[in-house]
Amino acid sequence: MNPYLRNLNRIEFLLTFACTERCKHCSEGEHTSTGEHLDGEAASDLVHKVANKYKIKSLMTFGGEPLLFPDAVCKIHTAARDANIIERQLITNGFFSHDETKIKHVTESLVKSGVNDILLSVDAFHQEIIPLQPVMAFAKSVLALDIPNFRVHPAWLVNKQANNPYNNKTREILAEFHAIGIPASSGNIIFPGGNALKCLTEYFDLSVPRKSIYTQTPRDIKAICVVPNGDVLRGNIYKTSILEILEHYAPEKK
Repeated sequence: MNPYLRNLNRIEFLLTFACTERCKHCSEGEHTSTGEHLDGEAASDLVHKVANKYKIKSLMTFGGEPLLFPDAVCKIHTAARDANIIERQLITNGFFSHDETKIKHVTESLVKSGVNDILLSVDAFHQEIIPLQPVMAFAKSVLALDIPNFRVHPAWLVNKQANNPYNNKTREILAEFHAIGIPASSGNIIFPGGNALKCLTEYFDLSVPRKSIYTQTPRDIKAICVVPNGDVLRGNIYKTSILEILEHYAPEKK
């Protein structure tokens, strides 16, 4: 086994950069790509191969907005369930349709595929762009089904306790979800990158070096993240077997 991946225990799929919004706090930027997304079959094959060799404890699908491509999401989570991966998480903004029948169908498909943890991104930034009604319809549909972990997952500006117009609006929105029985996670602190760096500059002290919480130690990879074009760890799953990519991974020399 590759010593740099001896502690690998998590697989993440950034399913697509396509999104139903253009939030000013997004550290990824404009999300100008509208159609590219991971192939569900290729991603499922990766799950089985990696889980067969490594002790994978958790898997996550996110985006962009992953539920623009629900079939791919469900294929990935079905593979994770069949591979006995314990935590099978989805992060979504909940806005992929205005049609409540479709919303219900997608939600039921998520449950059947084995999704057992949903983080719903709602806050002042998301709700500047997308309407609350279809998001609330999605939330109520999830509540009606048997998903063990379901929380709203806000983005906080500066920190959770900071008193600013965005955080205050986020608290109002969270109260609406709390009223129907949906708790809130601790959320994320907005990182000064992408749109956030352009649109919210006045809230950041740029003289203080910041490191993304998602940065890993190259010599001790605990999670791999596959992006929409299939790239992962300087390889590509459409060109090279994932096990070969993992076997040959080595940190870049400085």
